[in-house]
Amino acid sequence: MGLALASDLGWRGIPALVVEKGDGSIYQPRQDLVGVRTMEFCRRWGIVGWVEESPYPRDYPQDCVYVTSLDGYQLGRERLPSMDGGNPPPQSPQRRERCPQDMFDPILARYARSFPHVSLRYRTELVDLEQSPQGVTATVRDADTGEPETIAADYVIGCDGGSSKVRSLLGIGMSGRPALTYTTNIIFRCDDLVSLHDKGQAYRFIFVGPEGTWATLVAINGADRWRMSIIGGDEEHALSEQDIRAAIRRAVGRDFAYELLSVVPWVRHELVADSYGGARVFIAGDAAHLMSPTGGFGMNTGVGDAVDLSWKLAATLEGWGGERLLESYEPERRPIAIRNVTEASGNLGRMLSPRDEPLEAIFEAGPEGDRARIRFGERYSEVMRREWFCLGIHLGYRYDDSPICQPDGTPAPPDEVMSYSQIARPGARAPHVWIGADRSTLDLYGHGFTLLRLGDAAPAADGIARAALERGVPLSVVALEADEVLEAYERRLVLVRPDGHVAWRSDEEPRDPGGLIELVTGHGAPSA
Repeated sequence: MGLALASDLGWRGIPALVVEKGDGSIYQPRQDLVGVRTMEFCRRWGIVGWVEESPYPRDYPQDCVYVTSLDGYQLGRERLPSMDGGNPPPQSPQRRERCPQDMFDPILARYARSFPHVSLRYRTELVDLEQSPQGVTATVRDADTGEPETIAADYVIGCDGGSSKVRSLLGIGMSGRPALTYTTNIIFRCDDLVSLHDKGQAYRFIFVGPEGTWATLVAINGADRWRMSIIGGDEEHALSEQDIRAAIRRAVGRDFAYELLSVVPWVRHELVADSYGGARVFIAGDAAHLMSPTGGFGMNTGVGDAVDLSWKLAATLEGWGGERLLESYEPERRPIAIRNVTEASGNLGRMLSPRDEPLEAIFEAGPEGDRARIRFGERYSEVMRREWFCLGIHLGYRYDDSPICQPDGTPAPPDEVMSYSQIARPGARAPHVWIGADRSTLDLYGHGFTLLRLGDAAPAADGIARAALERGVPLSVVALEADEVLEAYERRLVLVRPDGHVAWRSDEEPRDPGGLIELVTGHGAPSA
């Protein structure tokens, strides 16, 4: 998340230094889905083309297939289009992308480096930090020389993963379930695995044995690298190389030539930090929440943290953000982490659900076995669709109780997973509507606040514009007469934050425009 935060800060003109104790190499890509909302942020940064040009093949099918083995029975199949074969959903100008971590991280690093005021320092480890009302003093150590160095900063953000040093130094605990499964990831290379079976190309294979779901196989790069995950239980069990090679053979269903590249045991968690920090030091990404990768929410949730925190840091450093602005980071983002962590664990439970039912019949040959496999496949496929079709998780998160959004009195709609209906209720992501050739309403939001004047009878809103100017708050006023925009936003005046979430809306100006501006910038109480 450090690269995403540095990218957004750099885009906002804020100097940033990324300190990373590793060398930037990715040996076990943990993330490979760039969700729709994250792609909307890439659109803001102007790097959608970079993601689309990543080495992952654009024509590789994204099917998810349920099998007894690659050489065995196919139990079900969810057919999903390749990157070039699908269109964005109606609710967004972007579609999700398959871009593994070893491809996506270099894109973010390249973008962050494009700003002369952003620096990346690898093989440099944080040792300690001290914060005061004036700033933070961080002690770091060069991994090659062992030499310590002191760095003075206005703020420090711990984007340093599940074993976060920053979280530890702040004394922040985590709540939830520390061990859902003990799993072993194996990366192996096989040039033409698809020729060894009749299941065709697919992004993911899920293996079901007599004991239930026991492993998955993912096409990491859509070519010759594969990640197999052997899913254990909630008790640790070490696997030998012999165990691992036997599992690979079991999954494929035959002996074959491959190169074993890496083996990494890991633990699935369901944990959220008890605090996101405060004052001068905060945490984000995996330092703040650890979830099962089922659903692909982890990195995308972390990018949401980064974008929420970035504009608030910029506003504070530029002098127009109030004391309460950074305080709003935790009440906005922590509930989203709890929501997403819980959904990821639910997806894990659904994937492992065959462990709780008798499965002998699906391994029988003949007509009875065929019928049992059809029944199982239909049932399991229906259960698993919640993970594959989850647009509501990626776009539907809302800051309903945000202290810097002005409620409009409308009831909160249900928080949906598989469906998503755009709303412009304060706290929600501002709706996407096309307003020109390849131009979305989302393209209006970013550097400062945006005040939309919608329809041909929208109030002038001079009071809001004047109040923002007097307080040094960047504000763009945009008039749009298209009926479809007014229909989506439902009010004639809508104030959208720099992160693209609605802060306030009404059909007329508030009685106290200054109070509204003070509220949404973290200075004051709700306006009338």
